[in-house]
Amino acid sequence: MARTDEAAERGRADRAQFADKVGTKEKRKIKGRRQRERGPLFYVGMFGIVGWSVAVPTVLGILAGWMIDRRWPGGVSWTLTLMLLGVVLGCLNAWLWVRRTSGRDD
Repeated sequence: MARTDEAAERGRADRAQFADKVGTKEKRKIKGRRQRERGPLFYVGMFGIVGWSVAVPTVLGILAGWMIDRRWPGGVSWTLTLMLLGVVLGCLNAWLWVRRTSGRDD
């Protein structure tokens, strides 16, 4: 009998701890909704993420194209082709990220 009482008590304590965590996160979310002003650090961070989200696919495209051009030379410059593809994918990724971040209401 003592084990079931201990297990029940532990279960109640776990539920109470979980409820406290949920309550804390809910308060933080409500506070964030009230403070819709975004400081300059938010925009610096967004600028950095947008830059990296464009730069990384571009550099990876250049690297992959350069390796293809070295191994199989031909009439098409795969370096330029994959660089352009990386820029397009990076810009799409950055646009989706900014749209998701700026339109967040939930």
